[in-house]
Amino acid sequence: MTSSPAIQTAVTLGDGLTVSPQGYGGMSLTPVYGPIDPDDALRTLTHAVDSGLTFIDTANVYGNGLSERTIARLIATRRDEVQLASKFGILSGGGIGARGIRGDRAYVFEQIDLSLARLATDHLDLYYQHRVDPDVLIEETVGALAELVQAGKIRHIGLSEPTGDELRRAAAIHPIAAVQSEWSIISRDVERHVVPTAIELGVGFVPYSPLGRQWLTGRFDRSALTDADGRHKFPRFTPDALAANQPILDEVIAVAREAAVSPAQVALAWLYDKGRTLGLALSPIPGSRFTERVDENLAATNIRLDAAHVARLDALADRIVAARSFNPQWVSAGRE
Repeated sequence: MTSSPAIQTAVTLGDGLTVSPQGYGGMSLTPVYGPIDPDDALRTLTHAVDSGLTFIDTANVYGNGLSERTIARLIATRRDEVQLASKFGILSGGGIGARGIRGDRAYVFEQIDLSLARLATDHLDLYYQHRVDPDVLIEETVGALAELVQAGKIRHIGLSEPTGDELRRAAAIHPIAAVQSEWSIISRDVERHVVPTAIELGVGFVPYSPLGRQWLTGRFDRSALTDADGRHKFPRFTPDALAANQPILDEVIAVAREAAVSPAQVALAWLYDKGRTLGLALSPIPGSRFTERVDENLAATNIRLDAAHVARLDALADRIVAARSFNPQWVSAGRE
């Protein structure tokens, strides 16, 4: 492992959108992975921005608006310091695994106004379609988003979990700044079609769950997994899958020990290596409820893994047991 001369201060995604090289995942501002006090959440978010994580990612569905309302408390005095992204398209209610999707024009226009009201701002820097609606042409959805750009309510357009073909069709309607999809050491399906298309079209990439929903950090405690925790809906968090995948986690931890960094830093440094190797601008968005984890994650922007360690990590995804999503059709790999 080596260190870069200095921490990168900015990365330009697609359509001229410049953000911090790592973002803050705003789902962690809600109780999706366990209870959290709103004031504690705000302190962690404030620390993240103070530390240089100025790219804040949220969604209307996170905590049924709680994440956006918490962010509003920070940006009330610091709006010009951050690049603010939110998402629409996953219907509230029903919980993880029991929600619907909407991408029609009327819904797009309704949800942007609700998000802007909760965030108490007049615009978003980036607005994503959270999931592609199977019943609405992506051309209609992106056309509506293009109208929001013209109206000044959003600056840039993003897509979460599109296929390569859907991304290409969307970009024919309006430039796309970023694709947000799960991408990590153990989730690499986007490399087959989505990543090459993003590179071809000059679209940036925002990997979500880069730490495998905490699993890749080695700190996940399955004994603490309750029905209130959203992870129990994901196939990789069943007892059988966790047991089967433990040797993979052991290998990540071994690499971290050899590189004298944490497993979380290994996972993030691996993604940065992929971005450099492929020539793809990216900004991962790990979430955290604790300031020390924010600092740990941010330090990964200054870590370069040895080629031998990268090669060992590259071999792990083919061994992973269980799908990354509760519904294959909700992610790009299920439709490609």
